[in-house]
Amino acid sequence: MTRTLPLFLALLFWAGSLLAQTFEVPALTGRVVDQAELLDTQTKARLTSMLAAHEQATGEQVVVVTLPDLQDRSIEEVGLQLGREWGIGQKDEDSGALLIVARDDRKIRIEVGYGLEGRLTDAQSSVIISSIITPAFQQGDFARGITDGTAAIIRVLGGDPLQTAGMQPAMPMGQQEPGGLGILGFFLMLVAIFVI
Repeated sequence: MTRTLPLFLALLFWAGSLLAQTFEVPALTGRVVDQAELLDTQTKARLTSMLAAHEQATGEQVVVVTLPDLQDRSIEEVGLQLGREWGIGQKDEDSGALLIVARDDRKIRIEVGYGLEGRLTDAQSSVIISSIITPAFQQGDFARGITDGTAAIIRVLGGDPLQTAGMQPAMPMGQQEPGGLGILGFFLMLVAIFVI
């Protein structure tokens, strides 16, 4: 009895610490899960319509979730747990994405399933967060930040290049700006100068 009591207490403590580390996953109530109450009814309806149209056209699921806080977890852990427990995207293709906003922790993340990583990269997600979502949040406009960020995610998944203020898309190989000589033009001009 004296040996089992310390073992029982240690086991109880260990189980309690595991329970304390578990993130309380909110119910998946739709394409927009607004636990932090950052969005009005009209914005939720607009986002839901946008996300439903994307899913119907592509089969890819994108879910927006706002949380009051991360419950002492990293946003990466929360994103992975939400994705696993909610089963976002088609199971065989893992074609889902989450836009996660943690209000009190001031964290934003775009969690992408393996099936979409080739089109919605970490770099593109970072640009969406830093150039589109964060500036709107800094102005106190959470609805605009989330709506514009979601629209940017859908554009990128649809194959449109991501363009933000001050950024120019890279020119495809073989194209040059109008009026530019290019390398071939430069060499032809050099030859013409030496011949004359």
